[in-house]
Amino acid sequence: MIPMKDSFISVFQKRAILVNVSLTSPYGTSDKGRESERIDSFEELSQLSYTVGAIVVGKVVQKRPAPDSAYYIGRGKADEMSYLIKEKKPDYIIFNNDLSPAQVRNLESVLQTRVIDRTELILAIFGIHARTKQAKLQLELAQLEYALPRLKHLWSHLSRLAGGVRGARGPGEKQLEVDRRLAFNRITNLKKELKRIQIRRKQEVSSRSDNFTVALVGYTNAGKSTLMNTITNLKQLTEDKLFSTLDTKTNIWELSNGQRVLLSDTVGFIRNLPSNLLSSFHATLEEVRQADLLLHIVDASSPDAEEQISAVNSVLKEIQCDNKEIIIILNKIDLADSLELQLLQREFPAGCPISALKRTGLQELENRIDDIMSRRQRELTVKIPVENGRLMAYLYERAVILSKSSDDSSFKVRVRLGYRDLQKAKELGLKVR
Repeated sequence: MIPMKDSFISVFQKRAILVNVSLTSPYGTSDKGRESERIDSFEELSQLSYTVGAIVVGKVVQKRPAPDSAYYIGRGKADEMSYLIKEKKPDYIIFNNDLSPAQVRNLESVLQTRVIDRTELILAIFGIHARTKQAKLQLELAQLEYALPRLKHLWSHLSRLAGGVRGARGPGEKQLEVDRRLAFNRITNLKKELKRIQIRRKQEVSSRSDNFTVALVGYTNAGKSTLMNTITNLKQLTEDKLFSTLDTKTNIWELSNGQRVLLSDTVGFIRNLPSNLLSSFHATLEEVRQADLLLHIVDASSPDAEEQISAVNSVLKEIQCDNKEIIIILNKIDLADSLELQLLQREFPAGCPISALKRTGLQELENRIDDIMSRRQRELTVKIPVENGRLMAYLYERAVILSKSSDDSSFKVRVRLGYRDLQKAKELGLKVR
């Protein structure tokens, strides 16, 4: 990864003041165009800060009809914050909003303290949890696209990529121009490499087309990984932190009736997920795009559950997956307030209440998936040896025969078959190419 000293934060055990600017209409109501504004912004920002190890020593809130072009919070509020900074002596000021490079520079000039916006904070969290080569490449691309307009503000140079070769900078070329050129070149190379990974991932996912595939999606920390572990006996990391899972993991889920599905756990979503981060993680999200069914995991114990559902739906729409069949899973019912759970079930009557940790409600979830599998059908053209009469009899009983021809050794049959019946047909000798 390109080293850029102090360009991406390491705030473990550092003191931080949190700032949230709530943008309202001139009439005092939240702007409906700003998604999920009712989510407890400070609670979420506190969790994000906790995930990177920050020690929160103060909070500042402001309501404005629009951001101040120079300081976002306005010069008056910035001056007011100076007194809090003298008292609390923070190492960082963390905003729950996205700031322009100029706004960051202006704020740091007034506050004399390092300023971090929401996107940089989320990128830092992804940096902590990126383990695989793919995740690291995706993260590096997102970091570079974030840093590119801020190069003038960074004093550590990308030119070390040139390996210290004399003459890396052309005649009359300023350091900033070198940095930008190197950054653009690296971004281009990263996009090419990630495109190759995405094509390969798409081929891998498509090769599983004879299996019914299910992808877990949901707000970060809603319990996707816990559910994955519970129903597949997969021992992957689960932490009470945001974005603890970045890489897609796929495993076989064997239902109690013997049916098997491929289940994939994916990166968690969040309100106002940075667009450059979302675009960088296209390869990881391929499992979501190709899935036959999405299980939308919701933390039913969260007071912001409805807003989190809305935020996830917005991301699904952005990646063009909002038209897929989705089951809403109301997870953590063992922790949910009974009245709030009733209201949530009234709002989402098709939701399936479970507790992944306590293993309750899982049979109802299996039944729902089995019903969907029985309705879903695939069209297949297969060759069946003439001696396999059991398989032919099964297809006549369970499948729709579209066409059939034969020779001395085999039948060539085109059939429409449900996923559930396809599993049994395989056991009887059906081979799917």
